[in-house]
Amino acid sequence: MFESIRNIFSIPELRKRVIFTLLLLAVYRIGGVIPNPGLSASALAEFWQSQKGGLLGFIDLFSGRNMSRMTIFALGIMPYISSSIILQLLTVVWPYLERLSKEGDLGRKKITQYTRYGTIVICLIQAFGIAIFLQNLRTPAGAPVVPNPGWGFMILTILTLTTGTVFVMWLGEQISERGTGNGISLIIFAGIVVGFPSGLNGLIGGLKTGAMDPLKLIFLGALMTAVVAFIVFVERGQRRIPVSYAKRVIGRKVYGGQSTHLPLRVNTGGVIPIIFAASVITIPQTIATLIKVPVVQTIAAQFGMGMPLYNLVYIAAIIFFTYFYISIIFNPVDVADNLRKYGGFIPGIRPGKTTSDHIDDVLSRITLAGAIYLAAVAILPEFLITGFRFQALPGIGPWLDAHLPKFLTQGLGIQFMFGGTSILIVVGVAMDTMQQIEAQLVMRHYDGFMRRSRIRGRRG
Repeated sequence: MFESIRNIFSIPELRKRVIFTLLLLAVYRIGGVIPNPGLSASALAEFWQSQKGGLLGFIDLFSGRNMSRMTIFALGIMPYISSSIILQLLTVVWPYLERLSKEGDLGRKKITQYTRYGTIVICLIQAFGIAIFLQNLRTPAGAPVVPNPGWGFMILTILTLTTGTVFVMWLGEQISERGTGNGISLIIFAGIVVGFPSGLNGLIGGLKTGAMDPLKLIFLGALMTAVVAFIVFVERGQRRIPVSYAKRVIGRKVYGGQSTHLPLRVNTGGVIPIIFAASVITIPQTIATLIKVPVVQTIAAQFGMGMPLYNLVYIAAIIFFTYFYISIIFNPVDVADNLRKYGGFIPGIRPGKTTSDHIDDVLSRITLAGAIYLAAVAILPEFLITGFRFQALPGIGPWLDAHLPKFLTQGLGIQFMFGGTSILIVVGVAMDTMQQIEAQLVMRHYDGFMRRSRIRGRRG
């Protein structure tokens, strides 16, 4: 690995790309400490302490914890992600966008332009809502978060937050074009990773205060290693459908005749299904903070972290959105038509509808495995922190709580800062970035990070 890192800095072009990426990420982190003007920092910190685990806390994760500090990058890159998802959904139902998506590079640029416009619109709406929310926000002691409310504060907040998100979007695009690629993902990656040292310091510091048992710390380290290895294993997993191409004679040349494969990833949707599911599952908690009605409070309590209804709905939502998202981004009919157009076929399968049905059947089976994998990783933090509160189940709940092991019903009592979504993003982005850098190294006849994946040229 150290030899590969040395090779990176021995190639001028690749060295420039890596340094350029690191500099822009440093700019992003500098903006993450510049606060939005007109706020009381102590009152704001007191409010966000109560929002951990809610929808706002989930959004704060993707802003790199900028929203909880209400910096100029408070909205982060989330509006851009929302705009991209909306455009992807509209591509399925709007023929104009569907035609653009099939027009190659020109069509993709047009869709990217619409995504930027959508990002600005979403930023203006969200910034306006945040400005109103902050003006009405008070601490339990009655201290206002905004000492001097009014239109001046609202206009300044809207301009600051919108400009900050547009600037972050520009940073991501620059990293994608002139850096190592995956600009938007790397910005989210940087926002999550920056909190790891303080979290690790807190865990280790718990040994001195007695809050953390040494055996628990060792177990947590081993568990984290196993989870990361499992994520890497699944993320690289593929189902390869064999594809053959018929020979075609054009003039004096023979084309085709080779065999290849159609790779179907186990986790094609990435972390998007968890984002959708977490957004839906935290809505009742967010509504309960605004509507002080006993019935609403009772329902929201069942969606608390570790509650059986919360876990059940969360897992079901992840499975549903995994299938839903893959049905949007992958069309077996188009794949089958493209194979037939270029003379390709799956051995033993008739071209056309039979091929598309076969691909859809295989994709459905591996998608189920991917959905269960996503649900297992996402539910891991709840198990470690609070356990599964079976006592809330009517009738059988108290009996289960009395007879099941305590680590299942009460958790391990570990303040697990590495959420399932965070782990997936960090590992996924790290793997994608490493593969892109490795491709650059192999292209220039250097060994990559993974020796077995090295591409060998013809030997004389």
